[in-house]
Amino acid sequence: MDMNSLIYLVIAALVVFGLAVAYLVIRRQLAEQKVRIAQESAKRILEDAKKDTERVKKEALLEARDEAIRLKAELERDSKERKGELTALERRLQSREDHLENKEKNIENREKLVKKAEEEFLKLRDTLEKIKGQLVIELEKVAALSQEDAKKELLARLDKELAIEASKKIKANEEEIRKESDKRAREILATAIQRCAVDHVVETTTSMVELPSDDMKGRIIGREGRNIRAFETATGVDLIVDDTPEAVILSSFDPLRRETARLTLQKLIADGRIHPARVEEMFEKSKGELKAAMWDHGEKAALETGVHGLPPVIIQLLGRLHYRTSYGQNVLQHSVEMAHLAGMLAAELGVNVNLAKRAALLHDLGKAIDQDVEGTHVRLGVTFAEKAGESPEVLHAMEAHHGDVETKTVEAVIVQVCDAISSARPGARRDSLEAYVKRLEKLETVAKSFEGVEKVYAISAGREIRVMVQPERIDDAMAPKLAHDIAKKIEAELEYPGEIRVTVIRETRSSDIAK
Repeated sequence: MDMNSLIYLVIAALVVFGLAVAYLVIRRQLAEQKVRIAQESAKRILEDAKKDTERVKKEALLEARDEAIRLKAELERDSKERKGELTALERRLQSREDHLENKEKNIENREKLVKKAEEEFLKLRDTLEKIKGQLVIELEKVAALSQEDAKKELLARLDKELAIEASKKIKANEEEIRKESDKRAREILATAIQRCAVDHVVETTTSMVELPSDDMKGRIIGREGRNIRAFETATGVDLIVDDTPEAVILSSFDPLRRETARLTLQKLIADGRIHPARVEEMFEKSKGELKAAMWDHGEKAALETGVHGLPPVIIQLLGRLHYRTSYGQNVLQHSVEMAHLAGMLAAELGVNVNLAKRAALLHDLGKAIDQDVEGTHVRLGVTFAEKAGESPEVLHAMEAHHGDVETKTVEAVIVQVCDAISSARPGARRDSLEAYVKRLEKLETVAKSFEGVEKVYAISAGREIRVMVQPERIDDAMAPKLAHDIAKKIEAELEYPGEIRVTVIRETRSSDIAK
């Protein structure tokens, strides 16, 4: 390496060194300058903080002073209010003290009066005791009894009166219980009757057949009466041809024969060919139709009453009851009604409904058996039902419905009761219906006999009458007396079962016309 190169290297090294020294000097100066600036900034911040602290301190002092002033004002106001309340309370207490003082004075005065009255009462009591003693002595002399004997006699009389009164009460209670039980029984029976009360009275001996014209009468009679003789011989029924226009009458006590004859005659009239041979032919056809009709009637009765599982022979026999009557009452309708009644009563009493209905429906089965077979209808019906496979319970109820044997079950009693109800209720049989109508007429006649009565209506099968009065003659005050008088007159003049309610109705009406 030559000299120049070495010099350049030395110069370069010196320059680099100088630059490094200069950089360090400048960096130090910059660091000192930053420290100085930071110190100045910190000093300024401290001064600002001191100023803020002073300001906050002053503001806090001002707020505390204001709060102290406000609290002082509130305390002064509360103190003034409390003082006013205390003053008012003192006034009230003073007023109460004055009032109590007055009361105390009044009590003292009353005590004096009471004490005085008590002294007078004691004096009066002593006087009365003396008088009482004298009266007792005089009474003992007059009655010739001592005070103890009189007490004993009085107590004995009281005991006797109490015993009589107790007997009356017991009797009245027994009568009330009996009336209540009878009333309940009547309610059950009345409910069942009212739900089934229909008219079952029918014609029993004759049937009328309408004709298209009076000319048909001659054809029915036939030449020299041969047609009518053949008809009566075949059917066993009397054919009456009289002056009744466009009608003839069939007469027979056997409803089955009469119905067969009616069907036969209707067929002959419809066909138009009337002669002895045709009469016999139509009679045979009518017997077959009647047998089918009896089956329909029996089946309908079983369905209507809800009695299921009946053998065909019993259904056929039930159908025959449709053409049987008892005192003008249709026997099948009577049996159906009884089944309904028995079902309702059994339901009310909580016993076997199906058993009661079945026994009631079959109870008169023996009436459908021909009179050629000997025996009562009860015995015949029981025998037939037993052969048909009916249960012992049903047979017993059937056998006991007329009291031939003693009832052993509730269902048998129900059948007995229903038979009596259905047979004896108003409208069931001719004689009952006539008596029923007469009783209603008598009831209305008795009520109409009073002055001021305008109209009278007997309702609820004669158990109640409603009396309509003239409002201008009978006022509200007179109505209760009129009802009482009518009831007393009914009791005196009529005989009737149970009770009859008398209701007097007074009504006024006013009307005008808007034009």
